[in-house]
Amino acid sequence: MNQESYRRLISGRTGGLAAASSRFFLRIISWFYSAVVAVRNCLYSRGWLKTHCAGAVVISVGNITTGGTGKTPLVIRLCNLLSQKAIPCAILTRGYRTAQNYTDEPAILAANCPHAKVIVNPDRVAGAAEAVGKFGAKALIMDDGFQHRRLHRDLDIVVIDATQPFGYDKLLPAGLLREPVTALKRAQAVILTRCDQASESELSRVELKLHQINPDMLIARSVHAAVCAKTINNKQIDLTELSNKNVFAFCGIGNPDAFFKTVKGVGANLVGWKVYNDHYHYADRDIIDIWERARHLSCDWILSTEKDRTKVAGLHFCETDIPFADLVVELKFLTGEDKLADLIHEALAGKILKK
Repeated sequence: MNQESYRRLISGRTGGLAAASSRFFLRIISWFYSAVVAVRNCLYSRGWLKTHCAGAVVISVGNITTGGTGKTPLVIRLCNLLSQKAIPCAILTRGYRTAQNYTDEPAILAANCPHAKVIVNPDRVAGAAEAVGKFGAKALIMDDGFQHRRLHRDLDIVVIDATQPFGYDKLLPAGLLREPVTALKRAQAVILTRCDQASESELSRVELKLHQINPDMLIARSVHAAVCAKTINNKQIDLTELSNKNVFAFCGIGNPDAFFKTVKGVGANLVGWKVYNDHYHYADRDIIDIWERARHLSCDWILSTEKDRTKVAGLHFCETDIPFADLVVELKFLTGEDKLADLIHEALAGKILKK
């Protein structure tokens, strides 16, 4: 079952007896998963499982659901903030790389955070030791770190997609929640992303629920704003060049609908699209299929995400007669940016800024 079909199933959009039976079976599995999560969290909370200190300030950026909440632009923003303060920093990620190159999110992080070392290691404690001992990092940003409790953190920031905030209110695999929403009691801040794609009433309901879980938690609102597009050869394209143009879009990310809304938001005519599974590994045959679909629809552009661009750059887009580009997005705060800066300053003050 592909990602799109799975989401239709767990959300209840797929009807019929077979779908209902599948949801019941997934709910049984989720009970066992919930029990494992509860025991693990209890062991860490009681100190029976050891938490390791890194010898540096650790800022975790994570989420409570699977899929794309938009963490990467926030990690980039925080990393560049630390660089502006002249604090040697590294990014800890469990992401994907080949023997020669970064791929997926680590490639984006490396390209956008030139002053930081990107450490790819699923063992966050080992990655932290490498960042501190080998590269002299004083601050670590742990990407996708909320559930990785072996590494002590000084600040826990959770990113929640305003368009899909609580993973259909069920734990995996019956829903998208990695943990119960009550786990947010551990967080000091929540950043709501894609707030421009949710109504004010929806945002208020999400914020009310978050305050009920953790009244002391900072809640900030943000959007992912497209700033330009880039061709496969790194030529920057002004967004006005996409306005009123017919576009075929594709992506292999956790929340494809959010990307398609962003495409429409820059004024392009989205006439066709293709969704692949998150972290999909593209091949030349996929590029041929995309190009044929776009050509059949008389498209002026083929668009994708920065994440997908890192995985298709070595393929044969340059040989097509329809230009390919990825949308470059940046995180922009609507509310809460100053208060988040204060939390970061407090986390740094105890170990770095006082020296």
